[in-house]
Amino acid sequence: MIVVAEDHDDIRYVLKRSLERAGHHVVAAADGAAALAAIREHRPDLVVTDVDMPKMTGLDLCRAIRADDELRHIPVVVASGSLIPGDGRAEDAGASATLLKPFVPAQLLALVSALLPS
Repeated sequence: MIVVAEDHDDIRYVLKRSLERAGHHVVAAADGAAALAAIREHRPDLVVTDVDMPKMTGLDLCRAIRADDELRHIPVVVASGSLIPGDGRAEDAGASATLLKPFVPAQLLALVSALLPS
């Protein structure tokens, strides 16, 4: 199961649909705070989060996951159009991987496959 945190409806829809077509169960959240609640409730295998979101940024979400003993093992993919190559903020927050927007669904699915336990 994967939690997707993305505040833009159309991007959230595409992410959810792409992951579901690849066979994953997806819970989608429109902001970081809702995503953290979903992560605590569902204990997903992986999280995909945008950076710039209301209520809690994706970087703050990542920090919150890493600070929680019961959640810190969950891989986190930070997908962002606001980060530039070489920007270390996602890595500093504890992200497992960074995916720069725009990306195609195949790039996301390859990253998800690489991060999920087999």
